[in-house]
Amino acid sequence: MKQVIGIDVGGTRIKALAVDESGTVLADHVMPTGDDGTENWKQNVIRAASEVARMAGVTPIAHGFASPGMPSRDGFSIASMPGRLPGLEGHEWQECLGSPTSVPVLNDAQAALLGETWLGAAKGACNAFLLTLGTGVGGAAVVDGHLLRGHLGRAGHLGHLSLDPAGPPDIVGTPGSLEDAIGNHTVEKRTRGRFTDTRELVEAAMSGDPVAQEAWETSIRALAAAISGLINVLDPEFVILGGGIARAGDALLGPLARHLNHFEWRPNGHRARLVSAALGDRAGALGAARTALDFTSPTS
Repeated sequence: MKQVIGIDVGGTRIKALAVDESGTVLADHVMPTGDDGTENWKQNVIRAASEVARMAGVTPIAHGFASPGMPSRDGFSIASMPGRLPGLEGHEWQECLGSPTSVPVLNDAQAALLGETWLGAAKGACNAFLLTLGTGVGGAAVVDGHLLRGHLGRAGHLGHLSLDPAGPPDIVGTPGSLEDAIGNHTVEKRTRGRFTDTRELVEAAMSGDPVAQEAWETSIRALAAAISGLINVLDPEFVILGGGIARAGDALLGPLARHLNHFEWRPNGHRARLVSAALGDRAGALGAARTALDFTSPTS
């Protein structure tokens, strides 16, 4: 049975899994990323991959890699990741990991989505998109069984969808974006200084604070509008919500479903299935492993 290593590099932690082609996790290893402004973090990636292979007792036939940033057009490196993980941009991993094949590279949201469609909340789905709701809003889409990559590798940055053309520009210049409408980084601005993070905001809204209730309702309405628009563009079977804000549970999903009842186009009663991500912090490494397996397949 084929055995591969999936690696997911975050800002603070590296997660590495040894996985076989059935999706069984043979071993997992987590260690600090060690991003100290130098390229030393790369050695930690090598150590994590080597250690998880040792723990599993396997010689992997391939490796897959995921991290923040925009993947290159050829899918073997990250083309753009300013300000973090120096040396990541343009770096190909085959030689330093000692991989027998080129190492396919995804961004973290793409990898999480592939993990969820392989083994998680949207298992087996050929049409799905993921929104990761956290400090910002990440995203990725699978269309007709294929990861949506686009011309430059930019496809799937769903958080930069514009909801208000008169709104202020977000980090990439999009006016009134979904990311700014619900991302944790704008909570203080959206609540006129009353709250500093989404957990605090949701707790206050659930306790009846009128400022919190208004801000949270406005945020969820914006999210529902964005999801309904994306459903019309991508026609998914599943809409997957992940990230820290998605852990708000019914405080998010209840009002979101209510708004989607009004916004979503449902031909002949068919609706997209709204689900919470199921794989937790393993999703990215599993998605990277799935890509490695696909890369070694004769049909890849």
